[in-house]
Amino acid sequence: MTPEAITAYATAGTVVVIGASAIAALVQLRHMRASNQLEGLLSLEADFRSPAVQNALHYVQQHLPERLEDPAYRKDLSTIGFVNTDVHPELIACNWFNAMGTLLKHGLISEETFMDLFSRLIRYYWRALAPVIAIMRRSRGAGQYHDFEYLAIRADQWLRQYPEGVFPKRLQRLTLPDPWREQDAAVDEGR
Repeated sequence: MTPEAITAYATAGTVVVIGASAIAALVQLRHMRASNQLEGLLSLEADFRSPAVQNALHYVQQHLPERLEDPAYRKDLSTIGFVNTDVHPELIACNWFNAMGTLLKHGLISEETFMDLFSRLIRYYWRALAPVIAIMRRSRGAGQYHDFEYLAIRADQWLRQYPEGVFPKRLQRLTLPDPWREQDAAVDEGR
């Protein structure tokens, strides 16, 4: 075998080894990204389940509409500066959703997974909190909670695309027992 042939085979072998190494590196990077996104999503889930966020979400559902009827309460929101979250726990919810919007906007969490988990919740709380944000934007401008707004827009788009969720089409849905359906419907009709 000539020295030129040996060099050609060695070069070809080197190219194969480098190519295989590059492919292995790409696969490893994909796994690392998936692992980081999973870790981030689990952290978000833990934050979501925290007492502070859960209490804020409960407050938005149970008390916020009534509280917004109070002009002094609204004035607190429109004043530039520190707003006490003990008085305005709805801001804890706004801050959580805004942070989620920031992470999603910058691709730090998987939109598909996040929206599968939270899209309906985002839509509900955006509608509930939009009046609060509108009041705050009177004095603070359109930048106030703009990543929450981004999140709400993406959630609406997601829900239009997947109105029934993303349940695998190849699987047949299970039949759910609902023994009180007729009884509850009769009660609802009586209201």
